[in-house]
Amino acid sequence: MDVLLFRALALLGLAILVALAARRLSLPYTVGLVLAGAALALTRSQAGLALTHDLIFDVVLPPLLFEAALNLRWRPLARDLAPILALSTVGVALCAAVVAAGLVFVLGWGIEPALAFGALIAATDPIAVIALLRETGVTGRPRLLIEAESLVNDGAAAVVFALVLAWIAGDAGGAGPLGGVWMLVEIAGGGVAIGLLVGLGAVVIAGTAEDHLVETALTAVAAFGSFLVAARLGASGVLATVTAGIVMGNLGVHGARFGLRLTEQGQAFVLEFWEFAAFLANSVVFLLIGSAVATTDFAREGFGALALVVLLSLAGRAAAVYPVCLAFAGSRWAVPLNEQHLLWWGGLRGALALALALSLPPHIPQRADILIAAFAVVAFSVIVQGLTAPLVLRRLKLEPGKDAL
Repeated sequence: MDVLLFRALALLGLAILVALAARRLSLPYTVGLVLAGAALALTRSQAGLALTHDLIFDVVLPPLLFEAALNLRWRPLARDLAPILALSTVGVALCAAVVAAGLVFVLGWGIEPALAFGALIAATDPIAVIALLRETGVTGRPRLLIEAESLVNDGAAAVVFALVLAWIAGDAGGAGPLGGVWMLVEIAGGGVAIGLLVGLGAVVIAGTAEDHLVETALTAVAAFGSFLVAARLGASGVLATVTAGIVMGNLGVHGARFGLRLTEQGQAFVLEFWEFAAFLANSVVFLLIGSAVATTDFAREGFGALALVVLLSLAGRAAAVYPVCLAFAGSRWAVPLNEQHLLWWGGLRGALALALALSLPPHIPQRADILIAAFAVVAFSVIVQGLTAPLVLRRLKLEPGKDAL
């Protein structure tokens, strides 16, 4: 117990040092954490934790998702719900198809591992995307589109990923068109429904508590409880937590709706508590990503092949953004070209893709290839795209801090 506590404090201390150094060097905090994690691994220092599917899904994702959703206002979200849903569903399918086709026809992968990798890499990672947006200071509609999409699109990716795994396992009975529709309803619809119920229940109870500590504790129950209940019932834990966060944020924290508003002290404390929780979760996950990347045997696949995988992931993201946005051209949901470029380059992959890759069962063909390719794409995404994001913003004339809502 003492050793675990010491390692946890050491990780927190390292995260603080990285935050201070990143501010001094004008370096994105997440990139600094990844590099620090890599340095830890290369010096054979033991972090005391390993990057696993359970750690990401059960510990890291809920606080990060809930904190981001807590600050999503319903009115601007509803205004752009059509393009957000289109990017999160049609875009995910297009990205998965492009990546899988490229792996099969360019790199000679089998169709099964190609589809599995295409599905897990299709969704942008809410952890990495939200961290990028906050570090670069993007606000307004561009931030709303990319942040909301990253929070929602994992539902569609989870459906595609589950269908692919069922097909590989030979369980094709329920994997036809009707089976796919039902799985979408079960995973995405179930997650939203659970999040609504948990969020509403928590905000009703919190509205009668008149104690900021009790109110904050109820938000914690809603964040982790909605995720765990949804996962246990086969629904999307991410969508459940996001929905619970949106409900509690709009009914209890940011707006006086139906007399459910939290106390004034509770509103301020809840926001500060979840900001700190998100900082801790971010610190842990990016340090562990860096450590895992540093110990991955990329030479096994060949750096030329991995470069092609990265290019395919970028091409897949382009297929997810530009055709979908083109469909809204001329409508009130039209997305300017410079914002489309931001959606493309800012669509980072991160811990979510790694969690799905780590969850692949041992019998999946080319499982080791999928894991190495996923780590390569995530390393490029977080380091290269993360480092160049401020430059891209300047070139696109999207000034940080300029509110477009």
